[in-house]
Amino acid sequence: MPYINQEAAPETVYIKEEEQDDEIPKFPVTFSVNSEEDEGPCGAAKQSSDGLFQYLTTKEEGQSQLDELLAPFLDSDDITSDSDFNTDEEDDNFDNNALKSFNEPSLKSDTKDGAGQPGEDSDEGGNWEEDVDDDESQNEEQEEEEEHAQGDDDERLWRSINKKIIWSPTHEMSRDFVPPTLPSPGPTKYAISRISSPITAFDLFFPDNIMDHILKMTNLQGCRAITGWTKLTAQELRAYLGLLILAGMYRSRNESTLSLWDKDLGRPIFVQTMSHGRFGQINRALRFDDKLLRPRRHHSDKLSPISDIWIKWNDILPKLYSPGRDICVDEQMVSFRGRCSFKQYMPSKSVKYGIKVWALCDVETSYALKLEVYTGKPPGDTRTSNVGMGVVLRLCDSFEGHTVTTDNFFTSFPLAEELKKKKIALVGTLRKNKGELPPALLRITCRQPLSSLFAFTKNMALVSYVPKRAENFLVLSTRHRTPDVPEGALKKPQIILDYNRCKGAVDHLDQVCGAYSCRRRALRWPMCLFHYMVDISAYNAFVLFSNVKPDWSRAKLFRRRLFLLEVAKALVTPEITRRQRWRSEQRVESLADQPAVAPLPGPATHVAPPKPHLKRKQCGLCTEKLQASHSCVKCGVAICNKHTKRACWNC
Repeated sequence: MPYINQEAAPETVYIKEEEQDDEIPKFPVTFSVNSEEDEGPCGAAKQSSDGLFQYLTTKEEGQSQLDELLAPFLDSDDITSDSDFNTDEEDDNFDNNALKSFNEPSLKSDTKDGAGQPGEDSDEGGNWEEDVDDDESQNEEQEEEEEHAQGDDDERLWRSINKKIIWSPTHEMSRDFVPPTLPSPGPTKYAISRISSPITAFDLFFPDNIMDHILKMTNLQGCRAITGWTKLTAQELRAYLGLLILAGMYRSRNESTLSLWDKDLGRPIFVQTMSHGRFGQINRALRFDDKLLRPRRHHSDKLSPISDIWIKWNDILPKLYSPGRDICVDEQMVSFRGRCSFKQYMPSKSVKYGIKVWALCDVETSYALKLEVYTGKPPGDTRTSNVGMGVVLRLCDSFEGHTVTTDNFFTSFPLAEELKKKKIALVGTLRKNKGELPPALLRITCRQPLSSLFAFTKNMALVSYVPKRAENFLVLSTRHRTPDVPEGALKKPQIILDYNRCKGAVDHLDQVCGAYSCRRRALRWPMCLFHYMVDISAYNAFVLFSNVKPDWSRAKLFRRRLFLLEVAKALVTPEITRRQRWRSEQRVESLADQPAVAPLPGPATHVAPPKPHLKRKQCGLCTEKLQASHSCVKCGVAICNKHTKRACWNC
């Protein structure tokens, strides 16, 4: 039997007992093994593969020897009886975690012939050595135990694919959503105080600072590039805008300007406003920046040819209208096939080539609140992975308390968290490759058509709707908190119904602007964006005027067409009046410049009798039926222009 040797080199081991409610503290024990003595009834000491001590005798004798060994070092309250150790029949072997050695040299015992010799290697004997488990394997085992324990506690909780979010199929853990208060939707006080007619509503979007900048840059380019350029005035520029709106109202966007100015088939108002040549000159010279200063700005701003007026115009939009609770973010395409460094190709769109514009609109009226042109990756910047998230955060930066609706290009779980900090709710479709989704919502093989499956957290709700087999429609919402499914043939959840109601605001804006669009074919992309600005301004002005004057042409079904006609007439009327006055003045001046010639002395000349007032008759010298416009001064016969000759004053 091994004995305790106080003079031998001490060894420090620790004892603990696992899987108990109260953990037994670790106690150091110092002892040594003398191989010269008989091994005794307790047998040789042995070390298991995990570095724990075991006695190779019976359980009762091993425990009694261990009590004697630990008695000098432990208090009576720490180990009181054999029941503190493993005494059940199921635990026949002593607890493997009872003793562990730390920082000890390896002691090896040879069990051949029943004698243990320390320091000698043996294939079958017990090894006294340190064995520490790997931290990673321990962490994995702990995670598996926690998951197993959690599954035992609540088998209905779902863990996301990336193991970061715990979802619940019930809404018991969801918190109530309390939307913040918002100002009443509609035109702001600034807009209401300045709107009295359709033209005053339109002028709010093109104030004097924008018009003066366009006028200055256009005259600068006209003097440089066009021979015989006549200085453009503010009145002419407004008349030019009016003609663009008239062409859109007549739906002549694809019609040649020559046909618009034609005397027989054209529109008289175009001829009365300005000549076709002057309209073409303004088209060629229209600029929004100094072309000579553009290269140094283009490196940092791809939108430099029009950015000066675009920024000013874009800042005006949210100042004139307060949106309702629901707003929508989506993309638009401005048709353009010319040369442009940020031109996009989208085969799924009706306009496949063009300039992409991110738009934020009010759901109820489709009023354009904020617009952003997509120019690609910024110069010198790295490519970003989540472009849609940045777009939504920039467009919604100045808003608070609203619910924004997006499609699967923009919607993500990080976006929902960021919008929640700004008190903005999010409703949008999700792509199926998101790591935050629970696998239970992605398995649809066993689900019936028109079925819905919900998942909830404290602040988010997720629904999986199967409209038909092999199709899964995922919608994320931070506004809804309950699994409501109204009655209906398609059994659509309330989340999806709200999404369908709000998702088409930007598409509706694109539709109404395209109905009376003033866009014309252009070789320069700034011109396309300028036409786009005029279309958006005309529609936003109609929304403002309809809210301020709700009774205006209420019975008419084409109120917007009448509104555009009133705006265009107000823009071109001053120029038409000026040209008519100028023509009358020119006629008076031409008559005044003619000299009064006195008759020369000579024989008496024949004085024609006064011309009688005759009705239009048939020409007396023509065989055809031609109306006579004159009569002979001598005989009074009705004659046409073909049989009329001119004579001087004296003859």
